[in-house]
Amino acid sequence: MLLLVVACGGSDAPPASDGPIVKGGDDRTGEYVAVENWWKPAPDHDDVWGWGQVSGVAVDNPDRIIVGIWGDRDAQNREREGSSNYVVAVDRDGNITENWSQWDSLFNKPHQIYISPYDPERHVWVVERGLGMRDVNMQILKFSNDGSELVMQLVDPEHPRTRADARANPNPGPYTYGDPAVLAFFPNGDFLLGDGYWNSRIVRYNADGEFLMEFGELGDGPGQFDLVHGVAIDRDHRIYVGDRTNNRIQVFTEEGEFIEDWPDVSDPVGVFIDESESVWVISARLNRLLKYNTQGELQYYVGAFGGTRGGFAGGLDRPHQMDVDQEGNLYIASWDGGWMDKFVPKPGADPGKLVGRALILDQ
Repeated sequence: MLLLVVACGGSDAPPASDGPIVKGGDDRTGEYVAVENWWKPAPDHDDVWGWGQVSGVAVDNPDRIIVGIWGDRDAQNREREGSSNYVVAVDRDGNITENWSQWDSLFNKPHQIYISPYDPERHVWVVERGLGMRDVNMQILKFSNDGSELVMQLVDPEHPRTRADARANPNPGPYTYGDPAVLAFFPNGDFLLGDGYWNSRIVRYNADGEFLMEFGELGDGPGQFDLVHGVAIDRDHRIYVGDRTNNRIQVFTEEGEFIEDWPDVSDPVGVFIDESESVWVISARLNRLLKYNTQGELQYYVGAFGGTRGGFAGGLDRPHQMDVDQEGNLYIASWDGGWMDKFVPKPGADPGKLVGRALILDQ
């Protein structure tokens, strides 16, 4: 006789597993390990003055990471008169190895830093938002790799000084910037400027800085922008724009024709397309990196708030720009936090959850 016993309650036995059970953890840094105490004070920092907003980053190599900072600030965010910590380079351990103080007269708010992957001379580009104590110009600056020479300066010294003045002129000149923000590069040397906070346009220049075309206007409809703060180019030369105040990504042809938008993307301040054509978006409000495919489908996200109260290694505080070095290490500038984080991939990390090197387009 077969006796069948049916249990009425649940079982306390753990579910079957093919591998060891891993307990705890909160996945705050995903497949990365954040390097503890990597970002360090400048030599002239003290109990009052420390880093201002850490705004931009471009990796030359794993031993040379170039960082843009809004000078020095105190606990009340007051600017230090005579600041000399605007563009610095650090080594793989976060030690400051260069300070571009020879160019301090050009800097007040170095907003983003870039090195074009198509440039064999690896010039360093700075988008400068200007104004401040010295009334610095809004401008695009291109330096030799070592910072010894200024090789291009795009500027209209008569640019507007307020958002209201900028938006009163819907047709600014090609170099009359309204708080410029971001850059992206084509293989032939052309580049795009997202201009930016006050103006609402994408401008294309050739390698010599000569104006070619522009598209966009203020608004919230297709092809309109309200605070351009992110631009990237995919393998088909489609242009992805972070339309920050409108909380969306917009996609355009190379000629600036609207293709589609990806709605409900919170506070997109950066767009980075990696070698696998994953579209990584920095959400400043969410303190996350959001991974999309080129069809706009969310694949993954990583990152958590880690500000001055209750902070932790790798915590983000309004992240602003990121880059990846040749070893796969990820660098993220936290604008509100006033620091740069370095993230190293974990051993055996899932490559689909890592940010790859920047996509390099065919000619």
